[in-house]
Amino acid sequence: MALLLPSSPSPERVSPLLAAAPQESKWRTRVSFFPSFIKKRGKSREELKEELLAAIAPLDRGADAGPEDQESVDRIASELEAINPVKEPLKSDLLNGKWELLYTTSRSILQTQRPKFLRPNGKIYQAINTDTLRAQNMETWPYFNQVTANLVPLNERRVAVRFDTFKIFGLIPIKAPEGGRGELEITYLDEEIRISRGDKGNLFILKMVDPTYRVPV
Repeated sequence: MALLLPSSPSPERVSPLLAAAPQESKWRTRVSFFPSFIKKRGKSREELKEELLAAIAPLDRGADAGPEDQESVDRIASELEAINPVKEPLKSDLLNGKWELLYTTSRSILQTQRPKFLRPNGKIYQAINTDTLRAQNMETWPYFNQVTANLVPLNERRVAVRFDTFKIFGLIPIKAPEGGRGELEITYLDEEIRISRGDKGNLFILKMVDPTYRVPV
């Protein structure tokens, strides 16, 4: 069987190859060295926040979000969570106050199984006070329902939520059932935006509206 290599290569054929090898090696080294410096700059927190707010603006708090919308919002939220500036949010004063719900994947909050005219149409708020470990959810028009809860820290980012009192139309207090509990993890926090994730996999995006608000004890 014939081989596709000469049995005795002449010196003049070998030497050009050997002479070129070091030069080629140097060139490859230089070329491979540059990509470490030519990496694309990651988006800043402000850029990601603007992108997130733009993505959720037309989605009616998430009620009009399709699977692709949800995937896009979750991706941007995850990028923000990766650069969360507050590593221990339960120890931060930035958590305290009243937050407006801008977006959620929670069907129970959005009430998407109801006709649109029977859903909460006004703003929805959540307030948290870390010193008293109290939280409050508040609907506005048309029902003005409220619920208050005690928070039990599980770590620096996650709390168990134990609801204690519901108010129907903001007036009639009803004791919460024993099963009224869940967990919430604060995955991103700054002066303007909070991102949280519940134990059922739901995503919540809120903006600060009143840092002085106090939850009733």
